[in-house]
Amino acid sequence: MKVQFTSLGCDKNLSDSEHMLYLIKKSGLLLTDDPRDADVIVINTCCFIESALEESINAIIDAGKYKTEGHLKGLVVCGCMSERYRDDIRKNLPEVDAIVGTSSYDEIVSAILSSTNAKKEDLLKDQNFIPEESGRISGTGEPYDYLKIADGCDKYCTYCIIPYLRGHYRSIPMESLVNEAEELAASGITELNLVAQETTLYGTDLYGRKALPELLRRLSEIDGIKWIRLLYCYPESIDMDLIHEMAVNKKIVHYIDMPIQHCNSMILKSMNRHIDKEGIIEKIRLLRSNIPDIAIRTTLIAGFPGETNEMHEEMIEFVKDIKFDRLGVFTYSREKGTKAYDLPDQIDEKTTGKRRDLIMAVQQSLVFEHNKELIGKIIPVFVEGFMPDKNIYAGRTYMDAPDVDSYIFFKANDLNIMSGKIVNVKVTDFKDYDLYGEIVK
Repeated sequence: MKVQFTSLGCDKNLSDSEHMLYLIKKSGLLLTDDPRDADVIVINTCCFIESALEESINAIIDAGKYKTEGHLKGLVVCGCMSERYRDDIRKNLPEVDAIVGTSSYDEIVSAILSSTNAKKEDLLKDQNFIPEESGRISGTGEPYDYLKIADGCDKYCTYCIIPYLRGHYRSIPMESLVNEAEELAASGITELNLVAQETTLYGTDLYGRKALPELLRRLSEIDGIKWIRLLYCYPESIDMDLIHEMAVNKKIVHYIDMPIQHCNSMILKSMNRHIDKEGIIEKIRLLRSNIPDIAIRTTLIAGFPGETNEMHEEMIEFVKDIKFDRLGVFTYSREKGTKAYDLPDQIDEKTTGKRRDLIMAVQQSLVFEHNKELIGKIIPVFVEGFMPDKNIYAGRTYMDAPDVDSYIFFKANDLNIMSGKIVNVKVTDFKDYDLYGEIVK
């Protein structure tokens, strides 16, 4: 039996997909990249916002066509859409044969086997269940991967559906994570990107304390791992223990993804964020004073209900003053089931889009100025690969996370530099967000 697997959504979803790929291969089933050649198609879905839900639905419909255009016998849908919209899937997407919930990915082989029978099967466990440790098959195709250190969330931000899809915050035991990271390193992964709904709370449920600094120390002891990057660190949970570990541990890159969503204290309270503007500014001050070269990435939401023009202008001035190294802006997405859905003073899409574009225009000018300052400097770069058509290497500086940030393209006399290696590159130019340079010894 041949299985084609599609993973949609975030890097945390990708981590689940990689565990499922391992279980599929371990069972003796064959994996194929060609849906026309598949007996069963598996789609790990996302529905965080409306556009993600639409992508998942379209992927299911497209896959279902192979039941008549190919020789597809079974279609399995798993992930967040399965958890949230099981009844709707059964009602409106009859081509789906088996449904697997967010905490049931260890049942993927059973779902695949049952999907070829006439019986429809739903495999949804308690959201707070954590599947037993299993191996992984890296799905990035690159020398980096993501290590999901916790699942679920207890924050209940008013715009976010995640707690209703993924259950309560629950850390994955440290020994399991170390074993998983060792397996990734043995497979050639040299950069670990730590992910969770909130990485900074790691261990509070298992060990009664924040254990992220300890986990970082354990992971940094693994041979083969060269870079460790922290994503999704909520500002209110960043403390001096974590900052100190980042400052002294040579394998932790001086980069932090710290989503703040807004700067206006009234909007932050309406979002049920657990920090105000002054608190955010203080955390940024602590990070930069203790780690002077740290690159701070954040995300903002434009057009949250109740956001006035004055609040929008406040956010623009905040971005100008703070000068985030990396920044992304999303327009507010009104999601059913969240508390923000019923908030008054909802803002129209045209206004939210305009506000997003204005913030990003400011950020773009800041990044260009920063890139100018980098010309002539030597920066460590993570090699991602060689582009033979342009005779140039592509990589990322420590200031750039995979998939979401910029690249640096550089020339080298040595045409046998392995992907995943760290090299020093002198910046010689830039174009838009990307840098250009040449390797130095």
